[in-house]
Amino acid sequence: MFDWPQIQTTAQMRATESAAMASGAVSGVQLMQRAGMAVAGQIRLRWPKPGRATVLCGPGNNGGDGYVIARHLHRAGWAVRVLGLDNTPGPDADAMKRDWRALGPIRPLTPQQMSAECDLVVDALFGTGLTRAPDGDIARILGWLQGHPSLPVVAVDCPSGLCMDSGRPLHAAAPRCQLTVAFDSLKPGHLLAQGPRLCGRLVIEDIGIAPWRDASTLHRATLHPGLNKVLGKQPDSHKYGSGHALIVAGGRGKGGAAQLAAQAALRIGAGLVTICPPDAALPEHAGAPWALMRQSIDDAADLSQTLADPRISAICLGPGCGVDRAAQLLPPLLASGRACVLDADALTALSEHPRALHANCVLTPHMGEFARLFPDLAQALNTPAKTGPALSKLHITRQAAARCGATVLLKGADTVMAAPDGQAAIHSAFDTPFLATAGAGDVLSGLIAGLLARGQTPVAAAALAATLHSAAARHIGPGLIADDIPQAIPRILRDLNV
Repeated sequence: MFDWPQIQTTAQMRATESAAMASGAVSGVQLMQRAGMAVAGQIRLRWPKPGRATVLCGPGNNGGDGYVIARHLHRAGWAVRVLGLDNTPGPDADAMKRDWRALGPIRPLTPQQMSAECDLVVDALFGTGLTRAPDGDIARILGWLQGHPSLPVVAVDCPSGLCMDSGRPLHAAAPRCQLTVAFDSLKPGHLLAQGPRLCGRLVIEDIGIAPWRDASTLHRATLHPGLNKVLGKQPDSHKYGSGHALIVAGGRGKGGAAQLAAQAALRIGAGLVTICPPDAALPEHAGAPWALMRQSIDDAADLSQTLADPRISAICLGPGCGVDRAAQLLPPLLASGRACVLDADALTALSEHPRALHANCVLTPHMGEFARLFPDLAQALNTPAKTGPALSKLHITRQAAARCGATVLLKGADTVMAAPDGQAAIHSAFDTPFLATAGAGDVLSGLIAGLLARGQTPVAAAALAATLHSAAARHIGPGLIADDIPQAIPRILRDLNV
């Protein structure tokens, strides 16, 4: 439904490259030459004045890319020092190594050869296929780079020592790069855990192998103009044609979270939104927004009676609700089979009183709530990564979704959405740290509820809501409070030509 950019695991990337070469349309040497030329081009684009570059070439194909980079920078007028190993790599990388030797020497790949008297370091040591922590001289070189943070580092594929299936470093001294140039497609580690921080600015270069990608269910959730088909409305649209979302509110003095969720559901285009506090708290919801409908729900019987209306298409339970109230309302809500978002107090209630979920549910835990719901998965993720592919946030979210039979959105700067059938999306929002503020999660839940009400599948609603949420925060900038986010949604939609 969405034209989300594809993400390939390291195994999928290897399979794509192998399929491309097996077709006879491209050779390994050609791919290496394209990759190296692309990195050199990106370096020249960002550092247009030739300077002094040190290129670190590892023992395999990533090192082969490094020799190509060195050759192109040399021809562009850079003073290039190449550090490499006295080994015979695979035939493609060996051919690139010989080509460089015709232009200049290869110095030993040792810490003693490192020098701060250069303008740029190219990290072509280890690429996406790394499965163990670097050791020996290479580990010490990575430590040297970490000790010279002002020296720009450009990574080929990824910073050496970073597991690209998880974004978790396999070595404590994985370098923090100013630029990472990867090829063909994103990898999970570019978006997860410490990946975005270590990769710096990320550029994906096309090297001509996209036609050989295998079909993947993993995507990066992002925004694009084509969303008009999803978020737009027809001229003859009726309010009930855009769904009716129900937002369950808490008792007296606890309605703010539900108000934030309700406003978000309205702003994302749900045709009707009704906020449902207990009767005693109903007067607190008498003010703006006037588009919001109000109806009291005191207990499970009230909710069952309300859900007898087939026009109610989505329910949000949890924000500011209270754990006891959420536990009381969960049984009739789940029995209805209606699309629903379970957040905050509803997740705590679910962890204390487990219930059978269904495929129309979306759970939106942060890591603390996730640990209460799936303690074994959270504990496994906290185990230090020593070999790759390391366990990732993507893995545990997929396992959680399969286990509970519902879509799980695991919140954070790297947000992962997974459906029970294995569909998954990653959204990286490391550039919006100001979203760490009270009520921001309630707004996200409301956006998901509004999109569910409009007929989106649970995983699509979760992924689109996460991207809109951070896009609105990016538009607002520092100083954001949760109340601002729903108000920014119209601007984001206008920018998308919705």
